[in-house]
Amino acid sequence: MNMLVLLHVLIALSSIVYTTYLFVRPSKSRLYVSYGLVALTLSSGTYLVISTHARLLQSCVAGLVYLGIISGAIAAAHYKLSAIKVDSKNS
Repeated sequence: MNMLVLLHVLIALSSIVYTTYLFVRPSKSRLYVSYGLVALTLSSGTYLVISTHARLLQSCVAGLVYLGIISGAIAAAHYKLSAIKVDSKNS
């Protein structure tokens, strides 16, 4: 079980780092990787909550904070990517 918690934390941290990189250098393929990391984080977190009978409220609040931050960063990167595409079409 400890390995699963470690894996969950590593995936979540990787997701945060990668989404920050995505914001700096947006691309369509990087968006898909970021979506995948978010999905892995949410699924491993859900599995941990179910299998360990953890406190649902505390886990959900932490998960919602993570999801809110990552979703905002992904939305900002998506906006930057569409602005880059519009600028390249106008040139």
